[in-house]
Amino acid sequence: MTTPAPVEAWHRVAASRDPAGLDDLLADDVVFRSPAVHTPQEGKAITTAYLAAAFVVLGPGLRYVDEWYGEGSAVLEFESFVDGLTVHGVDMLRWGDDGRLTSFTVMVRPMKGLQALVAAMGAELTR
Repeated sequence: MTTPAPVEAWHRVAASRDPAGLDDLLADDVVFRSPAVHTPQEGKAITTAYLAAAFVVLGPGLRYVDEWYGEGSAVLEFESFVDGLTVHGVDMLRWGDDGRLTSFTVMVRPMKGLQALVAAMGAELTR
């Protein structure tokens, strides 16, 4: 299967680590689900804030190692490092007919990596 256009767009934005690219990619009512926050975060502004912080925290070492696609959805497996700890996870993306992301869910393991990620993301989000 060929890479869906929204996934290609996400890879371009993630590689650039420039949150300005998110404006055209995210639907206005996108929902972001974080491994660290119980409540889904709703809307483009808050999703952009989380993803921009992730570009800083995970971006330098972020690499995608595998991908799976469905109709209007994808799962992207990634690896990175936070404070010397390996972080392994998946981004689960869903998009609408217009190709804009409507849902972005992140899952991360192992626990020590998640704890380091939560601390680093918290610090970045409050900067």
